[in-house]
Amino acid sequence: MENIKNKVVIITGASSGIGEAAAKLLAKHGAKIVLAARREDRLQTIVNDIKQAGGEAVSVKADVVSAENMKDLAKFALETYGRIDVLVNNAGVMPSSRLNELRVDEWNQMIDVNIKGVLHGIAAVLPVMRKQQSGHIINLSSTSGYQVSATSAVYAATKFAVRAISEGLRLEESPASHIRSTVIAPGLTKTELFDSITSPEVQVLASQISGMGISPYSIARAIAFAINEPDDTLISEIMVRPTAL
Repeated sequence: MENIKNKVVIITGASSGIGEAAAKLLAKHGAKIVLAARREDRLQTIVNDIKQAGGEAVSVKADVVSAENMKDLAKFALETYGRIDVLVNNAGVMPSSRLNELRVDEWNQMIDVNIKGVLHGIAAVLPVMRKQQSGHIINLSSTSGYQVSATSAVYAATKFAVRAISEGLRLEESPASHIRSTVIAPGLTKTELFDSITSPEVQVLASQISGMGISPYSIARAIAFAINEPDDTLISEIMVRPTAL
């Protein structure tokens, strides 16, 4: 993991789950981590854990729904460390339901966080990476970004969108600016995503399968693998799912 050492890595949604696991794993391998999420107290706890383990990390309270928050996050990372090597667009929500439940506010929340949040992150770091002529943007999609199931129509749509945005980014920036674009697509993972579900039907379904999820560190290892590859090698997509499903 020598190629991870000293890289400046911004991680959104870093207060728990995959974001927290990725922050701790990458810091263990020598990366300089900038954690971002809305829960400031939780971020500080993770920063303290990383420092106690000998790693380097700072945190910023930021909401990916706000383009200004993301610009401020990138500015903070640049002022603190002088460059931005990697952005992990990890923040996401999954209040799944059947379309006929008409949970329009939840549809909009998924669009705002899962699609606009990714775009806001890209917009914040892209000028820096283009100036550097190097960088790596890792976007978290999902197995739902490849296959739609009943109750997941809107969530799946947002994750299909993440794949499209990532591929467009690769086509536009990899040849010209040497900026790598990677999609990580987790299957069922033990995170807080299920906590946002309000549909009684989906809550029952979630309770039946939640125990089958894999560790967030399984996804963190995939993120680390993509980052660690040499600059001339681009990992476009990685799907990680439970063996049992």
